[in-house]
Amino acid sequence: MNKVIVVGGGAAGMMASIIAARNNNKVYLYEKNDKLGKKLYITGKGRCNITNASDVEILISNVLTNPKFLYSAFYSFTNDMMVDFLNDIGLRTKVERGERVFPVSDKSSDVIKVLEKEMKKLGVIIKYNQEVRKINSYNNIFHSITLSDNTKVEGDKVIIATGGLSYASTGSTGDGYRFAKKMGHTIVDTKPSLVPMNIKEQWVKDLQGLSLKNVNVKILKTNKVLFENFGEMIFTHFGVSGPLILSASAYLVDEVYKDLKVVIDLKPALSFQKLDQRIIRDFEKRINKSLKNSLDDLLPKKLIPIIIDISNINPYKKVNEITREERHRLVDLIKGLECSIDSLRGYNEAIITRGGISVTEIDSYTMESKKIKGVHFIGEVLDLDALTGGYNLQIAWSTAYLAGINV
Repeated sequence: MNKVIVVGGGAAGMMASIIAARNNNKVYLYEKNDKLGKKLYITGKGRCNITNASDVEILISNVLTNPKFLYSAFYSFTNDMMVDFLNDIGLRTKVERGERVFPVSDKSSDVIKVLEKEMKKLGVIIKYNQEVRKINSYNNIFHSITLSDNTKVEGDKVIIATGGLSYASTGSTGDGYRFAKKMGHTIVDTKPSLVPMNIKEQWVKDLQGLSLKNVNVKILKTNKVLFENFGEMIFTHFGVSGPLILSASAYLVDEVYKDLKVVIDLKPALSFQKLDQRIIRDFEKRINKSLKNSLDDLLPKKLIPIIIDISNINPYKKVNEITREERHRLVDLIKGLECSIDSLRGYNEAIITRGGISVTEIDSYTMESKKIKGVHFIGEVLDLDALTGGYNLQIAWSTAYLAGINV
């Protein structure tokens, strides 16, 4: 029986402590906050998108950084195994659009509760409000941790699950990078990812709170398409957010923001010709009405004055006086509403951190450091990141499992 120390009580840390305890180790988990799973609590807007129910190869294809490193982790502890694991410890789950897996209750707190209950059942000793300051080794072998009050705690193995830099208020303040650097590890430059975008145009901010479903979003750099997908987005006081925008941001982390545009097709199911015919029919129904009162069946109310303003058509013009050229301008706008990206938001709004500990220095079968024996790194602290949809949490679960069975 080894004495295993887990640093960090987020998704990866909780899972690693459970697996290590199930493998007959004495496990101590150190968490700097007064509760477990602070970041997990706010994931998926508080609903917790646990994983994705797609085939494992699809999971890997949604990993943007170092996907090959995860083959062993994803096949050793699959998404199906994660769902079975949660069902077995008392959490019912469901699959929604895009194969996203959520708790039936739609409460992330229920995920945390079942994990914490299982940890306690297995005898994991949880040390709250205990910040780890140093990881100590002797002859390149893990020896102990040092707490913020300078207390040293010896152990046989340590699993570092401190997260990245996103949502610092949850305790993700880059501790793991600092530990790893002192051990001689390479830290790949970190940047916020899966993050909302600041937009230059004022009209975007005027639409604050407007949510769009079933739209197509493209990100263009000059005329090159960097990203394109279908789904949901929302306008905010600073620009744009929502699942589509967050996923798109992952492709812009290393971009210079000059000449970057968001192009929104508000009616992707309709071709230019079909949308034109639809507008003609709407106009025929409202033949004596002004343009500003004739688009209610087609667009959200908040968006109508914006579209008309950008189109440079007089909003009070009667629809029976609208020219073919003006109508086509409307169609073009509805099929390709453009705005300019100013920048991405920061770590405090980023779902994940791009970059981290170089995976070339980590054993992909055990998550053990190749530099210091007995030290394992898991989850977001590693240079691994994926798109939205439950993929990043599956990285946490799978890497935690490998560390847990190898300590």
